[in-house]
Amino acid sequence: MIVRPEPDRDSRPWWDAVRRHELTVQRCDACGRLRFPARAVCNACRSREASWTPVSGRGRVYSWIVNHQRFAPSMTEPLTILAVRLDEGDDLLMYGNLTEPAELCEGLPVEAVFTDHDGETLVNWRPLPG
Repeated sequence: MIVRPEPDRDSRPWWDAVRRHELTVQRCDACGRLRFPARAVCNACRSREASWTPVSGRGRVYSWIVNHQRFAPSMTEPLTILAVRLDEGDDLLMYGNLTEPAELCEGLPVEAVFTDHDGETLVNWRPLPG
């Protein structure tokens, strides 16, 4: 069993970009503030107008969990899920699996990688060298 994302009105453009292997966040058309996750109203100026803009796909580990629960038969080992603070803003947090073993610590530099599996694309993270 594969858990599939269910895009909604606000997140559908993000999922469309992820399928193209592009990482984007919303930018408020009124004040320019970046925001993620997607939402209808800007927290800074309350505008309802926004566009999607590419981001670098780099950030730093903010937090993580190691999940030992098998949710699917294909899971053979614990799954490490990261909360990553994007380089473009302190309040831009994205989540995803760690794709390579690493000595985890807060602030570890990581980059986004796109994982295609059974017709879905997910954003995951790998440590940056050095």
